[in-house]
Amino acid sequence: MLKVSINKAVGEALVKSGLIDEAGLLRYSAEALREGLKLTVYLIRTGILKSHDILKVLSSHFHFEVIDLKASSIDKGVIERVPVKFASYYQFMPVAVDGNKLTIAIAEPLDIYSQDDIRAHLGLEPKFVLASAWDIDEALKKYYGFASDTIDRIMTKEPKRYRKDSGSDDGAVDDIERQSEDPNVTKLVNQIILEAFQKRATDIHIEPYRHKVRFRYRIDGALIDANLPAEARHFLAAIISRIKIMAELSITEKRKPLDGSAVVRVGEQALDLRVSTIPTLHGESMVIRLLPISSELLNLEKLGFNEDNARRFRDLVRRPHGVIFVTGPTGSGKTTTLYACLNEINDPDRKIITIEDPVEYEMDGITQIQINNEVNFSFAQGLRSILRHDPDILMVGEVRDTETANIAIRTALTGHLVFSSLHTNDAASAVTRLVDMGVEPYLVASSVQAFVAQRLVRVICPKCKEEDTSPLTEIREEVADSLGGFEISDIKIFKGKGCDHCNNTGYYGRTAIYEILELDEHIRGAILDKPRAEEIKRIALAHGMRTLRQDGWRNVAAGITTPTEVMNVTMKEV
Repeated sequence: MLKVSINKAVGEALVKSGLIDEAGLLRYSAEALREGLKLTVYLIRTGILKSHDILKVLSSHFHFEVIDLKASSIDKGVIERVPVKFASYYQFMPVAVDGNKLTIAIAEPLDIYSQDDIRAHLGLEPKFVLASAWDIDEALKKYYGFASDTIDRIMTKEPKRYRKDSGSDDGAVDDIERQSEDPNVTKLVNQIILEAFQKRATDIHIEPYRHKVRFRYRIDGALIDANLPAEARHFLAAIISRIKIMAELSITEKRKPLDGSAVVRVGEQALDLRVSTIPTLHGESMVIRLLPISSELLNLEKLGFNEDNARRFRDLVRRPHGVIFVTGPTGSGKTTTLYACLNEINDPDRKIITIEDPVEYEMDGITQIQINNEVNFSFAQGLRSILRHDPDILMVGEVRDTETANIAIRTALTGHLVFSSLHTNDAASAVTRLVDMGVEPYLVASSVQAFVAQRLVRVICPKCKEEDTSPLTEIREEVADSLGGFEISDIKIFKGKGCDHCNNTGYYGRTAIYEILELDEHIRGAILDKPRAEEIKRIALAHGMRTLRQDGWRNVAAGITTPTEVMNVTMKEV
């Protein structure tokens, strides 16, 4: 009833302002009531009104000031005066305390009974200011720690049960099962996964130590603290057990590494969770890889290819036969590039088959196979079977051994186009890597079309991007020399200052830098002579190849990334 009266007052203010009409108010109010939402939440969620428009109307009608919580710095003493469960229940954010007055940010006016509860429980007179519901939620996570309300409720409900040291192995199996199926622990695990997804994390790291548990997210290649309250250490056993059950792993086995997977849904997005545990000195450490089951495939330009490289690469992937190797260390985006290649040439008149470990993204129109070492189904064994399925194009997730390499290369010689990946530091090293694996140089020279080396660099956050005047002169000189025809004074370098949008890292998202070694008659002749990788690279550079370092400096000059990122993943040319 109280929610209805507040909704009515807010609705009348919106009608009076002209943002909605009477008929719309009746319709939207009924929908909001049916879904159990506040009117303003419903209007914003459905896109009918913008948050800032609603705040402007409420400020004018109820005479409340609007503040920007993102730009506000809230004193720790204020947070200590207001329990998280209280702020979370009434959906407000404490901002400041002045004498007996407590300034709190709300998304819409509170009813009189809620105001009286705040006075009675906190012993302070509330002063109201307005902020968006999103900003209030983010501020609660920032200052109290996300999921702090859930943790506080569990601790309040059963304080003795979760006061044991997180590193303890006490307790029967039945008790562990009961903890992991506790609906509050389930909610806590869901919040950890949801927060990771919303922050664009690729991995969740759960790391136990003697007197604490560390939760971290890998975002844009860097590990960021998950900002969970310290009390989360009391729930380590329950959290690990709950995730193990989701991944169909044994909750009683703690002495050896385990691997499993689970599928969860976040809104319209289905996520494949790849779960891996390993025993440590103070309990089980767990890493969860988050893989979207279906994902928007990027085109070459969005991956980081400049216009010239994109044109050259499209010419390569549209050739009728041969092998194209994408090289780089683990986590350098090789698989994403391979999928982009397949997306470029995925036509109804072609049969495309992939064999991967694991299948990371599902693609329509492509037959995808996952290897299974438990039944001795390897890349090499899969390749032999694939050839009997009349493919036009093959993608082998990774060449790991001589047998797989030889089959892939001989497949290309019989008229197929093959894509695969190798673990090497640069494009030229891939040649010697194949020869060292036992592939005959003449097979490499006659079948491989190109080696494409790549690395990922973080992109400067657009919200806090600013010019950086600190880089040393030698860095500016190297950038100018790499680009050619530029003076040092022409080179502008940028950085991210750090803001809430980028978790104060200064970076938001990643892009790739590339080195394309296309095999022409000069390179093929050099391969037959079994030269060193340095010699192949020298010949390629003489014929116009751009190195990873040079492509990185191009991104620096374009204001896409920073010199630090380029220097972290590439070597200076000698």
